Amino acid sequence: MKVVAVLPPSEQVQAQITMVRTLFQGHTVELATNAHELEPHLTDSEVLISTAFTPITREILQRAGRLRFIQVAGVGVDHVDLDTARELGITVAAVTGANTVSVAEHVVMVALAMMKGLIPAHNQMAQGEWSLPYWIAHARDLQGKTVGIVGMGRIGREVAMRLLPFGVTMFYYDVNPLDPDTEAQLGVTYLDLDALLIESDVVSLHMPLTPETRGLFNAERLRKMKQGAFLINTARAELVDTDALVEALRGHLGGAAIDVFSPEPPPPDHPLLKLPNVILTPHGAGVTQEAQMRIAQGVIQNVLRFLEGRPLADVIVQGTR
Repeated sequence: MKVVAVLPPSEQVQAQITMVRTLFQGHTVELATNAHELEPHLTDSEVLISTAFTPITREILQRAGRLRFIQVAGVGVDHVDLDTARELGITVAAVTGANTVSVAEHVVMVALAMMKGLIPAHNQMAQGEWSLPYWIAHARDLQGKTVGIVGMGRIGREVAMRLLPFGVTMFYYDVNPLDPDTEAQLGVTYLDLDALLIESDVVSLHMPLTPETRGLFNAERLRKMKQGAFLINTARAELVDTDALVEALRGHLGGAAIDVFSPEPPPPDHPLLKLPNVILTPHGAGVTQEAQMRIAQGVIQNVLRFLEGRPLADVIVQGTR
């Protein structure tokens, strides 16, 4: 079989592909770094390894006449046209849970950084200013604050577990509420989304991107957030109306920590890049070195299962090809 991996260029990826070629003896393994480089491999590849950085569109899938299996190198699969994959009988699988801890730690990090005013204080010091007056005026404790977690899947639960020792009040919203025992274990209380926004000092998003969640955080919802509250988005950019968020950040919101953008990377004139009260990271919350190793191992093991005809893990779409 021919396996093609469309992965962002890096020395680590190159090393992993070399290892994969050794493990997948008897099979052809090719590397592409973008959709253009994927093009020559479309017609004869049976396995595609992909990340969220390259959309796998209906057009691509329709042209991949021999493609039988897509292994996503990560958790999110909204970059793959799942309806077309299902229509064409192509199996799609992910690596569930590989970056859960990494994203949860990132959320705690940026929540603390925003509460303390860390980034502005550092920037002022780096420019030769003594930033103690700024720190005194802006730094706040996380203890005693209210955190709203929107989406209580694996990552949402890990966030709650890590915030519990900080002495915060935690509310959550999810379309499938937890059972009472799990709520008690995590120290969380269910609220509907609008009530959660009204109550929370920090709101962290952990919902998948679906037709129902796209644009869920529009101007009306953002206006419901507390004066001075912070928003954290490590999920998907399209959950939030960017223009409405920019307006809110220029008005009543205290700040935002954003790890996801549309498009990626954002253009130089993207409005979020110009605001002083944001922490921006390049869709990297879940790609620590440890997470990348877990993802790579999950991808390799699942592709080996497919090549050997064994049952797959974390199947999102069960194909028929």
